[in-house]
Amino acid sequence: MLRIGVDTGGTFTDFVVLEDSEIRVFKVPSTPDHPEEAVLEGLAQIVENRDGFLIQHGSTVATNALLERKGAKTLLITNEGFEDILEIGRQDRPQLYSLSSSRPTPLVPADFRLGVKERTLRDGRSLMALEERSLDWLRRKVRQLAPEAIAVVLLYSYLNPKSEKQIAEALEFAQVPVVLSHQVLPEFREYERTSATVINAYLTTPMSRYLSRLSSHSLIRKGKLTIMQSNGGSIPVTSEGVEPLRTLLSGPAGGVVGAFELLKEAGYTKIITFDMGGTSTDVCLCENQILTTNETTLDHQPIPLQMIGIHTVGAGGGSMARIDSGGLLRVGPQSAGADPGPLCYGKGGEITVTDAHLFLGRMDPEYFLGGDLRLYPERIRAALEELAEKLTQKTHKTWEAVDIAEGIVGIVNTQMERAIHLISLQKGYDTRDFTLVSFGGAGGLHACELARALLMPRVVVPPNPGMLSAMGILRSNVVKDTSLTVMLHSQEPDLFIRLKQEFQPLEERIRRQLSQQGFNQEDLMVEQTLDVRYVGQSYELNVPFSDDFGERFHKLHQQSYGYSNPRLPMEIVNLRVRGSGRFPRVPIPRFPLESEEPPQDAMIQERQVFVDGSPVSTAFYLRERLLPGNRLRGPAIILEYGSTTFVPGDFRVHVDEWRNLVMEPVGEADS
Repeated sequence: MLRIGVDTGGTFTDFVVLEDSEIRVFKVPSTPDHPEEAVLEGLAQIVENRDGFLIQHGSTVATNALLERKGAKTLLITNEGFEDILEIGRQDRPQLYSLSSSRPTPLVPADFRLGVKERTLRDGRSLMALEERSLDWLRRKVRQLAPEAIAVVLLYSYLNPKSEKQIAEALEFAQVPVVLSHQVLPEFREYERTSATVINAYLTTPMSRYLSRLSSHSLIRKGKLTIMQSNGGSIPVTSEGVEPLRTLLSGPAGGVVGAFELLKEAGYTKIITFDMGGTSTDVCLCENQILTTNETTLDHQPIPLQMIGIHTVGAGGGSMARIDSGGLLRVGPQSAGADPGPLCYGKGGEITVTDAHLFLGRMDPEYFLGGDLRLYPERIRAALEELAEKLTQKTHKTWEAVDIAEGIVGIVNTQMERAIHLISLQKGYDTRDFTLVSFGGAGGLHACELARALLMPRVVVPPNPGMLSAMGILRSNVVKDTSLTVMLHSQEPDLFIRLKQEFQPLEERIRRQLSQQGFNQEDLMVEQTLDVRYVGQSYELNVPFSDDFGERFHKLHQQSYGYSNPRLPMEIVNLRVRGSGRFPRVPIPRFPLESEEPPQDAMIQERQVFVDGSPVSTAFYLRERLLPGNRLRGPAIILEYGSTTFVPGDFRVHVDEWRNLVMEPVGEADS
């Protein structure tokens, strides 16, 4: 079967094509205003006059609609007295000591938040039933407000969804999406469940429009289309659509899947992924498995679904540099995107991180995208000198263009170092135990400097690093998640039997859904996990369901928080089931090792590159000509389609059996 992985980024849309065990890759410029145009342009080069193919797509439509506040006009219906739950939120304040802190504007304004007389108790019993006159009032308000989407969130509806279903039936006349909280997130915590349901409703319209334009196109109708989810799996696009909430980290999730699968094959199971694209950088820690979390926040909105634990910062190759009013050099989070793009694209715009690298000599203007896209390095110096002049006037110290370029690189390195610090050292993981896996179009230019700062033992750059997210999307399976709040005490009699009984209908539902999508039982894999906490705590840790889940919880608590107490009783809060329908495995080729000496034609030139303010003679290599077993010493620049890797003078690199570039710092004994 012809399979195509598609990853839409802010600057480029990436395509990975698998047919008859052969893989080819290419990029087309993204079209941010109409992202489907770039997707269709690339597909036209692949599937014209073909049928029976599978397209696995990572989309940024939902993410951009949320960040840019371009979702549907949404109406929230909840219990009377709880209309302002989105406004109130939680007690935690991200900017505790800020004198000018303010809460983010909720997605639903006050006049679009309605409360109805209804109350269900914590055990699912009805205290105040929903009356017909309340439904009549809702019908009148919906006609008056004319929303584009409706979110319904009632207390304890995950135990008794009768009232939410009544409201959905009463509002069918509106012919707009009605999203029910017991279907989106059947768990306790009203604020998080409300946030999830509202976001899902808010994004339903832009996502359904996008998928409709894609799936109805003649190029795609003859094949099958799936969308990557934030949990690391894909989901088929059906007539019912998909839940956009589950696609918010679609592309970055593909990168983590691709990196983990490839590095596991090469023997690395403790990795930190570092995906630097044109607009942002995504980092994720994996220890023997891809770790998930239900505490993700995006644009100040809590996303309480099980998602890969990805942390994102606004630092990419297109991040723009400027001098602020206080006389400091700033970089990002604003990005030049695909249009106008970096200054060296020749379309105008501002100085970016890409421009800084090109000025420092760390990129070859003749080999960007393999020579498919021409760069204009001559346009950079004047803009850098302008920034240097502004900084000189502000600081009364002389700055040169090279100082500004290296400053830009240093600032984004600091931002990305902080992001990795957040997901590792601040959570009890020692970066010295992990391998940094660098990918994305810009990652290889920064990876060694980050590894040096974080004392990481090695950097691995996979083949086609600029396309790894699309490759990961291609490797993803169909994944379905479900959950249920149970609130069981660890001292309850026959607890293990009770948990197995509660898990059974959840697993049966997942298996039924995957079977309906064409998967045989032997192609299914089901995982059961528990959210556990000590009695009296406010938050939980997720552990696999097994007869020793208590011991696992204590061990994980010790690692996460620095202490544990096995004598304390535990509380099982949520049950979670994940089912995977497995596609045929994408092969990872392995090659025999050859000579340590690179072929003579691998080095194409030697020229000066600025390092620490001074020009250093640096060898430039074409990666496609380097063979497994080859070794070389920095300083070096390794060029390939879609990415460039900078090897500093204190690093050495070898090509392993999977054609990964493995870069390690040179010890004193090797100097």
